[in-house]
Amino acid sequence: MRSEYVEERTVVSHPPSTVWEVIGDPELYPRFVRGLTWVERITPQRGRGARYLLRVEVEDEVEVLIYRDDEHLTWSSVREGRHRLSIRLRETSRSGTEIQVLLTLIAPDGDKHFPIALAQARRRINEAFGLLSDHLDGTPAPLPPKPRDPSSARGSALSVAKTLIKAGVLAPARPDRTLRQLAQLARWGATVTGGYQASSARGPDELAYQDEHAHRTFGEVEIRTNQLANSLSRYGVGPQSRVALLCRNHGAMIESLIACGKLGADVVLLNTGLAANQVAEVVRLHNPSVLLSDDEFAPLIQFIEQPIPRVSTWSDAPGNALTVEELIAGGSREKLTPPSKAGRIVVLTSGTSGSPKGARRPTPRGLGDAAAVLSRIPLRAGEKMFVAAPLFHTWGLAALQLGMPLRASLVLQRRFDPQAALAAIAKYRCTSMFAVPIMLQRMLDLPESVRSRYDTSSLRVVASSGSALPGRLVERFMDAFGDVLYNLYGSTEVSWATIADPADLRAARTTAGLPPIGTRIGILDSHGFATPPGTIGRIFVGNDMLFDGYTDGGQLALRHTLMDTGDRGYLDADGRLFVAGRDDEMIVSGGENVFPRPVEEILLALPQVRDAAVVGVPDSEYGQRLAAYIVLRPGSNLDADSVRTYVHQRLARFAVPRDVVFVDNLPRNATGKVLKRVLEDGHW
Repeated sequence: MRSEYVEERTVVSHPPSTVWEVIGDPELYPRFVRGLTWVERITPQRGRGARYLLRVEVEDEVEVLIYRDDEHLTWSSVREGRHRLSIRLRETSRSGTEIQVLLTLIAPDGDKHFPIALAQARRRINEAFGLLSDHLDGTPAPLPPKPRDPSSARGSALSVAKTLIKAGVLAPARPDRTLRQLAQLARWGATVTGGYQASSARGPDELAYQDEHAHRTFGEVEIRTNQLANSLSRYGVGPQSRVALLCRNHGAMIESLIACGKLGADVVLLNTGLAANQVAEVVRLHNPSVLLSDDEFAPLIQFIEQPIPRVSTWSDAPGNALTVEELIAGGSREKLTPPSKAGRIVVLTSGTSGSPKGARRPTPRGLGDAAAVLSRIPLRAGEKMFVAAPLFHTWGLAALQLGMPLRASLVLQRRFDPQAALAAIAKYRCTSMFAVPIMLQRMLDLPESVRSRYDTSSLRVVASSGSALPGRLVERFMDAFGDVLYNLYGSTEVSWATIADPADLRAARTTAGLPPIGTRIGILDSHGFATPPGTIGRIFVGNDMLFDGYTDGGQLALRHTLMDTGDRGYLDADGRLFVAGRDDEMIVSGGENVFPRPVEEILLALPQVRDAAVVGVPDSEYGQRLAAYIVLRPGSNLDADSVRTYVHQRLARFAVPRDVVFVDNLPRNATGKVLKRVLEDGHW
């Protein structure tokens, strides 16, 4: 057995007790040490004898051998015996602290390679000293450079081109079809309409979509949407008008979006999970010329006061309402001229912490917006894309918009059913899937004997977004379906912020990942200034697809050309983002700031727990306290005291939920987000 060691020292201008606040908590180390992506305590006790799982390229387990407050911490690898780490603190004459790090790398007999190179280890230790010093001094981390810098713009343009070529968006084809494709994009822009016009020009016989009723080629969609647009124009649909859509995932919804785009009308996407009074309020505020809706939602439109023509977009039985198919059959095939100004798509916010609001989505400026996502999610031209996420939601809409430059064939099902989804993936050999986390959970909840009936080996990408992706779910899904999982963190307002690929998720299962090309991330304090390295702050995002404001005139805060997401989090030493939780979910309990999300992650790791949510409730003694709502797996047993003990073994006392409530299910909206305001109110 051979060993080598690296020894480095530095001095910081803070007393040992202050330095120990970081050194004494190994779970904070990834915020300062590059390559150390994950540290998690797995024993109840802290200090000497505590054990941690960690990852530096591979997973390892270490045991703390020495733990003297404000003075000395030593751990040793117990799984492979590959390294030992010693950190000593010594107070200097000027009330500062000398930090001595001794890292011993061990290579077993017959193994010539150390876990990491000595030079690399030395460099990472010194980089960590710099980040730790800045953290302790309160020195702000540098913000990413503002856009429009010529040198960065050239690099960005090159990156965009490389990404589009790799994805097959820019690929050789028949010159006449390529010219027609580019001409349509130039005429209609990078809108939903422009994307389908361009796809029709390049491959009219290629499959555009298939749902439970029909399958259509791009050429057929082109003709049908001309007919639909010409019919809708008779109802006053055109520039400066609005159309409301209340639909599940099917072809009529896509064709309605395209037809409205050809007329220059704004489209308001209504959430199918809204209550009837909410639908009435959204319609009143946006005053659409026409309402297109599936027949099943007739009860939701009963309280709309103003008279609005209604068109049926999906019916399983003959009815009295005018249908989309009738409008198409009766419409002229005459092609339309692009409007002088492209219509907007209005997406409703989730409404998990208040009433849903209309957010105006910006019109894409070109293929660079698609390239941003494609730089982190390796979708390819000709994808067979199963879109499980609702099309009225930002993530489902993103699947549609990404599918356009890729000339993807969309596979649609009106209602998500986990077994039906697996059957569709196997039958159509889908190469990608867009979903929200609860859908992935429901797929995993199927017995393995059921899942194994379906061959899902065609899947290269399973892209998830819309809500937090629990770490335990990440591991289970990739173990079952392979390393195909991609997690996009974003919002209706900022579109995307970061994307975690399978390598990120294996390295740190709870990470939100890295920003794609053309995207900037800043962690700011309550005054809008950058926070020191490793500090939790408000997450701000900059990209070319920030929303244009709410339809009621509201906006979100902008700082340094970055937009507030409403979330709080931090960046680790490798630049990966970690989301601590919503800014408005943070509670102050006994003077301590507490976020529910880490508690939820702890609860969801319990094998008995199927689902969990944690919220803050008023407390007469501490101001606020945490309340946990837990759904158990069938046949499992768990009591409140066991839950509290389990959490206390892993988190500080003030993070232990005093209220533990076992429920049959959690209230969720149509996109799977837990409605925490409903939990807080107790009216459910």
